Amino acid sequence: MMNSTNWDWEIGQRVVADLAQWREVFPAIYDPVLSHDGEKVAAIVKDGEGGLTVCINGTPGSNSFEKIYALRFSPDGRAACIAMKDDAWTVCVDDSPWAAAFEYVWNLKFAARANTVGAQVRGEAGYGICLDGKAWEAGFVQLRNYALSPAGNRAAGSVQIKELPEGDIFGFQEGIWTVAVDGATWDGNFLNVWGLSFSQDGERLAAEIRLGKTEFTMAVDGKLWNERFPCVWEPCFHPSNGSVFAPVKTPSGWTLACDGKLFWNRGFTQLWHPIFSPDAKRVAAIVASKFGRWTMAVDGNAWKKTFGDAVCDPTFSPNGNRVAAIVKDKNRWTVAVDGQAWSETFDMVWKPVFSPDGKRLAAKAERNGKFALVLDGKPGKTEYDGLEDPVFSANGDRMLLRTIERNQYVRKVVSVVDL
Repeated sequence: MMNSTNWDWEIGQRVVADLAQWREVFPAIYDPVLSHDGEKVAAIVKDGEGGLTVCINGTPGSNSFEKIYALRFSPDGRAACIAMKDDAWTVCVDDSPWAAAFEYVWNLKFAARANTVGAQVRGEAGYGICLDGKAWEAGFVQLRNYALSPAGNRAAGSVQIKELPEGDIFGFQEGIWTVAVDGATWDGNFLNVWGLSFSQDGERLAAEIRLGKTEFTMAVDGKLWNERFPCVWEPCFHPSNGSVFAPVKTPSGWTLACDGKLFWNRGFTQLWHPIFSPDAKRVAAIVASKFGRWTMAVDGNAWKKTFGDAVCDPTFSPNGNRVAAIVKDKNRWTVAVDGQAWSETFDMVWKPVFSPDGKRLAAKAERNGKFALVLDGKPGKTEYDGLEDPVFSANGDRMLLRTIERNQYVRKVVSVVDL
């Protein structure tokens, strides 16, 4: 779990890594990544014997692999990757490989509130999930996707439980998919299963269920909602009361349902990605007010401003009073907040970040191959070769910038008033 209060917030800057110096040591360098606190730079490098290892701040790891991919930092600052040695795949965390190895490993995930590392695996028993090196005992024919509980102690996946000959449409219609939680399957079999979501305490699980060609619903801990819909999208749990919310399609359009009952009293051409405010008193979702026009709806009320290409990555301010999202219109990207789009547009923009008091809004943006910090719609004075998402300090007066400047990875803490 990422906790920025203990980071170094002294104003100033320093070079964390100089890749020009690394290139004098290593024959090749791939996929550099920065830790969330900006204190570490990790990259996949070739070692002296032609293998691959992970180098952190210039120091190579002691383990050499034939292949490495999906290198990234966990929220608690560990460098994790998927690696192969002697034709067997595993996960390596801070230069410590899991003892367990598999035919293949993919889809690395980190728990939201813990230090758990998870991955999908394929072994002798079939497909499963592995958490911190401990894999499910049961294996399945297929495992489509998976979810980690916030505390990282549980995992669930959409699993195929029966072999199906190619072209066997009748066998498929009987239902060969279900949900496995910690390796144990729900009792019912379904046509399809998608969109797994744990409750905040990790005790309950909801999933999208397809029962027929055009018959969909939700299942919570294996029990189906009584209501049926022509289509549904991924569910989510209310953070406080445990109710299950989900976008559903009705004769009047898409709307938001709660525990099977319609929650919003109006329909939209499309609706997805509902999110709750931090205090759980408000809910917002991406909607289409009409075909090809996207916007946000907050508590069922859509913004008047719409966008022709996309709306994504919505976020509430910490106090729940404001909502922002990435938007795209006429092939240009920007940020919209509370129904108003920034006047500046960009080639690309990343998920915006609110200050702790919700008054300021920052985002990383790209234009003409250069990156800049945009604060409240105004690009900063400096452009960079690379830039990670900004982070506000706890009181909002400072910001951490992790930049790339002429092959140097630089950690900067700046005063917000100086941006």
